[in-house]
Amino acid sequence: MMMNAAATTPSAPVIEIRDLHKAYGPLEVLKGVSMTAPRGHVISLIGSSGSGKSTLLRCCNLLENSQGGEILFEGEPVRWKGTGAARVPADRAQVTRMRTNLSMVFQQFNLWSHMTVLQNVMEAPVTVLKHDRAAVEDRARALLAKVGIGDKADAWPAQLSGGQQQRAAIARALCMEPKALLFDEPTSALDPELQQEVVKVIKDLAGEHRTMILVTHDMRLAADVSDHVVFLHQGVICEEGPPSQLFGAPQTDRLRGFLSATMAD
Repeated sequence: MMMNAAATTPSAPVIEIRDLHKAYGPLEVLKGVSMTAPRGHVISLIGSSGSGKSTLLRCCNLLENSQGGEILFEGEPVRWKGTGAARVPADRAQVTRMRTNLSMVFQQFNLWSHMTVLQNVMEAPVTVLKHDRAAVEDRARALLAKVGIGDKADAWPAQLSGGQQQRAAIARALCMEPKALLFDEPTSALDPELQQEVVKVIKDLAGEHRTMILVTHDMRLAADVSDHVVFLHQGVICEEGPPSQLFGAPQTDRLRGFLSATMAD
C-alpha cells in the first residue's frame, strides 16, 4: 500500500498523537493527549501509576484502540472505522506495517520460553518480515553482542537473569530494524543492580540518536537520555519540556509534588 506524501517527508515526526482519548467503560484514561516524537529524539513519559503513560504507549503501537483523536506514523494517519467505543482500525495491513516499524519492549520481557535467546531475536524478522534467515542470524548475533549477552545466544530464557532477559528483549526489538523503539517500564521489574545493565543499553541507544518513547519511573534515566519529557497526571499532560526544565525548574505544584515523592522513594 502506498503511503501518502506526508509520510515520505524526512521532516515528518516518526509518531504524532493529536487529541487522543481512551476510556475503559466509564473510566476515562486519556483525556485529549497530544504529543510528538521527532526523528532521532527520545521522549520520556513520567507520572504516577494510573496517569495513562502505558495506555498512551500502547495506543501509539495500536495495541489499544483509542476512542478519539489521531495517530500518525511518519505523517500517515491511522485510518479508522466506527466511532467511540466501536472505533477500530479500518486497514489491518496498515496496522501490521506500522507495528513492524514500532518495536515495543515490555516490563516483563515476554520472551518465548520454548526458544533459545537467538531464536527469540530471529523469529519476527524471519516469520513476519520474511527476511533471509542467514542474514537475520548474523544481525541477531551482532545485536546480542551489542547488548552484552553475545555468549548467551544458545541459552534458554529461564537460564538468564532478569537483566539479561530484558537485554535479549531489546535485541529482539532492534532486530526488526524499527523506525522507533517503545519502552514500557523496562527496568521496573528488575533489582537495582540488574537495572543498571538495562539502563546502560538504553543510554547507548539514545547516544545513537534512535527515536524512542520511554515510559519510566526512573527519573535519573529520564533526565539523562531525554530530549523531551512529558508529565502525565490523571490522563492529561500537566507539564512538558526539556529535562532541564522539568527536573530543574518544575512549573506546577503537581509536578513538584510528584518529583518530591519520587526522589524520596
